[in-house]
Amino acid sequence: MTDQNKKLDRREFLGAAAAAASFTILKPQQVRGTAANSQLRFGILGCGGRATAEGSSFVENADSRVTAIADLFPDQLEKGRRHFDDLQQAKGYAPIDSSQLFKGPDAYKQIADSKEVDFILITTPPYFHPHHLETVVDAGKHVYCEKPVAVDVPGAHHVISIGEKTQGKISLAVGFQIRNAPPMVDITQRIHEGALGKIGCGLAYYYCAHIDRPQWPNASAEERRLRNWVWDIKLSGDIIVEQNIHVIDMCNWMLQAHPVKAVGTRDRKVRTDDGNCSDNFNVLFTYPDNVQVSFGSCQFGHPTFDAAVFLYGSDGSSEAHYDWRVDIAGKNKWDAGLRPSGDEAFSASGKFAGALDHADSEKEKSFVASITSGQFQNQAAQGAESALSAMLGRNAAYSGKPITWEQLQKSKEVYDPKIDITKFA
Repeated sequence: MTDQNKKLDRREFLGAAAAAASFTILKPQQVRGTAANSQLRFGILGCGGRATAEGSSFVENADSRVTAIADLFPDQLEKGRRHFDDLQQAKGYAPIDSSQLFKGPDAYKQIADSKEVDFILITTPPYFHPHHLETVVDAGKHVYCEKPVAVDVPGAHHVISIGEKTQGKISLAVGFQIRNAPPMVDITQRIHEGALGKIGCGLAYYYCAHIDRPQWPNASAEERRLRNWVWDIKLSGDIIVEQNIHVIDMCNWMLQAHPVKAVGTRDRKVRTDDGNCSDNFNVLFTYPDNVQVSFGSCQFGHPTFDAAVFLYGSDGSSEAHYDWRVDIAGKNKWDAGLRPSGDEAFSASGKFAGALDHADSEKEKSFVASITSGQFQNQAAQGAESALSAMLGRNAAYSGKPITWEQLQKSKEVYDPKIDITKFA
C-alpha cells in the first residue's frame, strides 16, 4: 500500500475528527457570531432547490443571515435574491446588498473573497465541490458543503487533503444531516452500546420518484446539462453517489466502518429524461467481520418513497426509516415513539417529514455553534469516506465485478463533464 493509500484506512479517516479536541482555539473576538461580535453572516454558492431549503433553515433555526449569494446563471441568482430578501424582511434584515450578488463563471471566487460573509454554503453540482471547497477554505471562510464532496476517487482524495490542511483553522461541515436527527442519534448510540448483540447482516435502501426538471427549450445542450445536473452522471456522480449516499453514510455510521468490498448491478430501463444516470442499483456491500449489507435503490416513475437501514444481530434487530419507524426489536426492545405522518410526498430539495423533522436544524445549529465556540468541526475525511463508499458500490455495479476498498483507492478515473463554463460569462 502506498503512503497515499495508507491515509485512507478507517483510523486515518476518523483521526481528523478525533483530533478536533486538540485544535488551537481562536479568541472569541476573532470569531464573528460570539457575544463579542454579531450573528453569523453567510453566503450561498449555488441557488437551487437545496440552497433554498437549507439556506432558509439556517436563517430560521440557526440565527444566521444571508448576506451574499452566487450562481452561474442570472435568473437563478435573481430567484435566490428574491426568496431570501422576502424571508429575511420578516426578521427586519436589510436586503442583500447588490455588491454581494455574484454571477457567472467566477462567482465562486468572488463570494469566497467577500468580506461580508463568515461562512459559505456550497450547493453547486457535486462535480464542482472539491474545487469550490478548496477555493472557500483558501479564502479562510468556514464552509458547509453539501454531499457528495466529490464524484470520483481523485476528487475524494483531494477533499481529504483539503481537510488536512484546514485542521483546527476553520469549521468544515458536510451535509449528512441525518447524523444529527435525534431519533437517529438515539438508535445509533444504542447500536454502538451493543443493543443488537453481534451484528450479522443488514439491509439498506432508497426508493424514490424521478426528479423532474424543466426542459429549458432555449438553452444549449451544455446549459441544459448544467441546469439539470442531477440527471448527468459526470456532474452528479449518479444516483447512488448523489442521493443514495445518505443511507450508505448511515450504514457507515451505525457499523462504525466503511465497506471493504462490493459487488452489484445497475440499469437504466425506465427513465426517459435527457440524462444518463442509472434508474436503479442493487449492491451487496461487505463490511468488516464479513457483515453483508444488501443495498437497493431506484429513482424513476412515482413509487412510494421509502429510505431505511435495517441491521440484524444476535440479540435483536434495528429499523430506521426516514419517515416514522425508528425502533429496536428483541432483547433490548426500544421505540423512538414516532408515528406515520400520513404524507408520503418526498421533496428532492431535501424536505422530509418524520424521523428527520429536526435533522437539518440540529445539523445547522451544531455547525454554527462550532464556529462561535471555536470548537471547529472538520468533516472532510468523514465526507470523503462516505463518498468513496458510494463510489465503491457504483463502480462495482458498472464493472459487473467485485471491487475491494483497496482497489478503489487506486482508481485514476476522473469524471469530467467537458463543459467550458467560461461560455456563460
